[in-house]
Amino acid sequence: MIKAAVIGVGSMGKNHARIYNDMEDIHLVAVSDVNSHLAEKVASRYRAKHYSDHREMLAKESLDLVSIAVPTKFHHPVALDVMEGGLHVLLEKPIADTVARAQEILRRAEDQGVKLMVGHVERFNPAVVELKRRLDEGQLGKMFQIHARRLGPFPDRMRDVGVVIDLATHDLDVMCYLTEADVKRVYAETEQKIHTHHEDSLSGLLRFENGVVGVLDVNWLTPTKVRELYVTGEKGMFVVNYLTQDLYLYENEYVDSDWDRLGMLKGVGEGNMIKLRIRKREPLHIELESFVRTVFEGREPQVSGEDGIRALALAQAMVKSGREHQIVEL
Repeated sequence: MIKAAVIGVGSMGKNHARIYNDMEDIHLVAVSDVNSHLAEKVASRYRAKHYSDHREMLAKESLDLVSIAVPTKFHHPVALDVMEGGLHVLLEKPIADTVARAQEILRRAEDQGVKLMVGHVERFNPAVVELKRRLDEGQLGKMFQIHARRLGPFPDRMRDVGVVIDLATHDLDVMCYLTEADVKRVYAETEQKIHTHHEDSLSGLLRFENGVVGVLDVNWLTPTKVRELYVTGEKGMFVVNYLTQDLYLYENEYVDSDWDRLGMLKGVGEGNMIKLRIRKREPLHIELESFVRTVFEGREPQVSGEDGIRALALAQAMVKSGREHQIVEL
């Protein structure tokens, strides 16, 4: 039986606890949260032990792996504490609040010989998985643009980072995953309208090495939640609705086999719109299954520490661009 624990059982961590409890061959041993009442409440629901100090939990309990879902500014110290005991870690995104601290987390994982996976959960959304498969098969032809819209109201839970680090890291990771390319430069316009300390609106552009343009529209200002991704290419456009796990293909009616030939002057026309069949599942459940397989089958994590650092570095470049009102070359 695999013994698991969760540190931080707030809005995200309580779902880690729920899923570990539901998984076969996993024993949710304990949870920890500085809010002792919350820790006790979650622990009692799953017949686990509860602690208000994660270090006490680590000292007293025999564990195999730990999910860390504490506020971003605490990722670094808590992850180091966990890995010091030789435990495997799933660290919620973003990996840390600075690249330097993220790199130290990665070094500690390597030194201790433990698996480190970063919780970029959108990678495990069935619609994104199917989109990736179809892009790899060349169903869109040459990719031109990826446009992400991640909008919603301001979350009361959020105080330590702004919308770029908290939300845009999702889309930056997905864009890098889909394009399999490095980013050359970024430009961002950021605004601070409601958030007391950080930006709550981002309009951003990325230029990838392979020529793809990434467009980011992310905010905490919209009264309803929107989670959409548009991938435009030679043969049409894919549209992902993250919330419903729907994937659509809008076909381009006029496509020449060689986009660069004169035939492109015909332009494009509206072809078929196809809603693709997706087997829907909870992305976090798929993510935790992947983490368990990573640990006990010796696999490489599907979202590595390096992936987490890349997304964080791009987000920080966006913040810098928005603050300085200039293009940031990478």
